[in-house]
Amino acid sequence: MKRKTLLAILALIPLLISCAAQSPHPMEMASALQSAKTRADHEALAKHYEEAAAEMQTKVDEHKQLLAHYERERYLYAKQWPAMADHCRNLIRFYEGATQENRQMAELHRAVAANVNS
Repeated sequence: MKRKTLLAILALIPLLISCAAQSPHPMEMASALQSAKTRADHEALAKHYEEAAAEMQTKVDEHKQLLAHYERERYLYAKQWPAMADHCRNLIRFYEGATQENRQMAELHRAVAANVNS
């Protein structure tokens, strides 16, 4: 039984590390925003924000699955399970907010793109 618990925890480590390792904005945002002048520039920025929103939604879904696991298997985590569950809940809220903010930025850049003449 203890070996299964250890294997389950070890299997979750790469997922947790990946959360910290990814940047929600892989493109050079400062220069992209400052140089955006054309419809295509703003469409590209909108696409970027939509992709970032999709990445953040993936994180929401992953942490919801982890939370369900922790709640379902709380006996495995003893006294640590409340902290682990709280951690997931906090990340879910954070990534839900990031998803919403990125979607709003995509909408704003689409609106700008619609008003640009070139």
